[in-house]
Amino acid sequence: MRIYESIGLAAADILLPKPEIDPAKWAVIACDQFTSEPEYWEKAAAFVGRAPSTLNLIYPEVYLEEPDPETRIARIRAAMADYLKGGILREAEGLVYVERTTCGRTRRGIVAGLDLEAYDFRRTATSPIRATEGTIMERIPPRVRIREGAPIELPHIMVLVDDPEDAVVGPLEKAKAGLEPLYDFDLMMDSGRLAGYRVPAGPPEAAVVAALSRLADPAAFARRYGLPAGTPVLLYAMGDGNHSLATAKTIWEKTKEKAGGADAVLSSPLRWALVEIVNLHDPALIFEPIHRVLFDLAPGRDILAEAAAFFGGAAGFASAGSPILMREAVDGQAGRPHKVGIIRESGAGVLTIDAAGSNLPVGTIQAFLDAFLKDKGARAIDYVHGEDAIAQLGAKPGNLGVYLPAMRKEELFRTVILDGALPRKTFSMGEAWEKRFYMEARRLG
Repeated sequence: MRIYESIGLAAADILLPKPEIDPAKWAVIACDQFTSEPEYWEKAAAFVGRAPSTLNLIYPEVYLEEPDPETRIARIRAAMADYLKGGILREAEGLVYVERTTCGRTRRGIVAGLDLEAYDFRRTATSPIRATEGTIMERIPPRVRIREGAPIELPHIMVLVDDPEDAVVGPLEKAKAGLEPLYDFDLMMDSGRLAGYRVPAGPPEAAVVAALSRLADPAAFARRYGLPAGTPVLLYAMGDGNHSLATAKTIWEKTKEKAGGADAVLSSPLRWALVEIVNLHDPALIFEPIHRVLFDLAPGRDILAEAAAFFGGAAGFASAGSPILMREAVDGQAGRPHKVGIIRESGAGVLTIDAAGSNLPVGTIQAFLDAFLKDKGARAIDYVHGEDAIAQLGAKPGNLGVYLPAMRKEELFRTVILDGALPRKTFSMGEAWEKRFYMEARRLG
């Protein structure tokens, strides 16, 4: 592993399935997708069958509430050990240049290790690697149980760099004809195509490091955003997988504490987390909203009346006539008042909120939803991607869907620098099927 500590980067020792392994069955979508749609995961399992697959190495979050999670974790550990011993995997040291094609768009990225010493997921963090959204602390312990003690990691984490000149990733696209192909195949369940190329030590890797170093220069950073000299640099902002990276950080902090300090374990593989680095300005990278679904509303509760009371009477609901008109009203808003879509069995409408609170509609409504759930107004909440999913789930008897607008991706870095992490689950980078698939792995011990 080649380490570039000043930019928190490592060209890691990558594990990939051997060429005889079917990559379409090996690669599976991120575990935090389709969390209210077990049928998706059942179809994936049927497609994989008994073939070697990352499906056997991850814990799909749709199953997190099952009564005996330890049994599944034990199966995952056993599969990891079997794959390591059974000649399933091969090694490929270096950065990996990745192309993901969906819906006619190709998103480009670089798989690399990021230094957890340079990461802080607290809202007020000033570290080079930061969370962009609030971390739900109660979601960390179950993920620690899954990762802690695992012999390998498989990343679905995507991290963003604010690189309008495309100097980090762009040159690799131009140089890929001279790079070693690692894989190129169609993903399962109509999820597009994935290709990867090994970036060896030498000029291509050096160019990536140099471009990141320029972005990390404190003086250039301050000029770019019009900030006072000495403002801590934000080099990497979380895109997807915030809780996975926070889990890796939690385990790393526990490792240091157990060792009596960082010096004794700085060479540990647990210091690093495998991620995909993507340029915020990649044309194929589209920010999508993350909608909310409340399940099993408590009998006798009028959620819309309670929302109006929560916001001091500064909230009102009106039927939209159709889901299309609801979406147009929500997506077309600018500034205040904030508008969120409501989807119920009885139809769609718009909740308009003209009250002080978050700068974003998602933050405004989330404050109410948190209070409503704490008061047992609904059994559970889930965060879903895509218009079809929110329409179907919200319209089921007893449920309520909350449709939210997308944020402009160009606002991300400046907002996090000035205001700290955004409200949790503010945005998603693409629809569910466009998320990162597990392909590369790395040894943890």
